[in-house]
Amino acid sequence: MERYRLQHKPKARIKLSDWDPDETGAYDGGKEEAKEELNRLTEELSVLQELLFAEQKHKLLVILQGMDTSGKDGVIQHVFEGVNPQGVRIASFKVPTPLELSHDYLWRVHQQVPGKGEIVIFNRSHYEDVLVVRVHKLVSKGIWSKRYQQINEFERTLHDEGTTILKFFLHISFDEQKERLQARLDDPQKHWKFNVNDLKERKLWPDYVRAYEEALGRTSTEWAPWYVIPANRKWYRNLLIGKILVKALKNLDMEYPKLQEDPSTIVIE
Repeated sequence: MERYRLQHKPKARIKLSDWDPDETGAYDGGKEEAKEELNRLTEELSVLQELLFAEQKHKLLVILQGMDTSGKDGVIQHVFEGVNPQGVRIASFKVPTPLELSHDYLWRVHQQVPGKGEIVIFNRSHYEDVLVVRVHKLVSKGIWSKRYQQINEFERTLHDEGTTILKFFLHISFDEQKERLQARLDDPQKHWKFNVNDLKERKLWPDYVRAYEEALGRTSTEWAPWYVIPANRKWYRNLLIGKILVKALKNLDMEYPKLQEDPSTIVIE
């Protein structure tokens, strides 16, 4: 049985050890059949994205979080490969600039949220301010512990203004991360992906697990739910996210705008 959406329990804590990163749910078709289904989903996603852009009523924010090598870039590449770039934008949040640091931590985030008709994908996000900031003790607990409620209120505002928010935690195992890092070392064409700092972050794995467990539990809300995506199997990760995206867009019950004029009266010479 597939189990990936967190229940909405305010201030709840979860244990990631209860969630199997190797899970493939009830899917029995195998990797190749999954790829065929994903192709169908990406085609459907492309149509729905065009409809979203044409209607200009709704907004979709997709948030991707996970440990290093969990597959954020892979999701963007494979799930969104058929969409029109005109209506989709990717925002990556790296080390804050001096200008960004001179404002509150949500300032740079708010500037990147989607407008009407737009899909925006956050490759990492404002959650770094309760993850990296916490693990590396960049600010005191008294500061970062208040941010869960601030984030909930921020996302509630976006939701109330018409934004559908989907948050995906790409859940991989410690051993899987090792294999993926090694694969980057073994393949010269992937050396550009390897960063020696990833090894330093890997040593902090237990600290990141605790930080993620609290963040996921305290910020999965009715208006902005977290999905724990089993991500050891890349094909299943992509398939599951594709299904969730398509379902969410269908639920918006969108329609193409109608011409104000009667098409039968228009003559193109």
